[in-house]
Amino acid sequence: MEPIDIIFYILILLFSIVIHEVSHGFMAEYFGDDTARNEGRLTLNPIKHIDPFGSIILPAILVIVKAPFLFGWAKPVPYNPDNLTNKRWGTFWVASAGVLANIFIALLFGIIIRISASFVLLPEGFYLITSSIVIVNLGLALFNLVPIPPLDGSKILFALLPQSWYRGMIFLEEYSIFLLLAFIFFFSRWLYPILVFLYRLFTGLALF
Repeated sequence: MEPIDIIFYILILLFSIVIHEVSHGFMAEYFGDDTARNEGRLTLNPIKHIDPFGSIILPAILVIVKAPFLFGWAKPVPYNPDNLTNKRWGTFWVASAGVLANIFIALLFGIIIRISASFVLLPEGFYLITSSIVIVNLGLALFNLVPIPPLDGSKILFALLPQSWYRGMIFLEEYSIFLLLAFIFFFSRWLYPILVFLYRLFTGLALF
């Protein structure tokens, strides 16, 4: 893959991650916590959110090795769950906000792809750009739904589980780094068929 293509995909991923993180902050503010705003993180300026490894290095590696899909992360937008007006459901919706934002972006550009099928003349590279946005955002949403800390899926799961599952939560948190690495290297490919299905559902096109 050409260097320009790597930069192109990383830029799409970076801005998708930024929107993901800012969505967490706005949802936290909706539930009464303004920590993110006070720390200047409710902005789309990527410089405020970039994590050098998760936002740039890892995505570049994944593009180079032709991984099934891209994922990465930015610096988490801070929030204080103790400030939420409803701690349980506030936590649930704050965790869900980033995933929902990525799904919304993927759905929006999927609709654009479907509508554009009726146009004869389109700018060169139109489908490459729009399809890449759909793929990246679906990949981010699916990856973040994995219920392993610190991914959003774990916070969503913890908010839904009763207190009797507390020991299981502690186990996941204690061994999260090992579980996450194991998932990335051995099981992340399981998400690919789901991504292919959702891409076809959103755009009406075959992925490859």
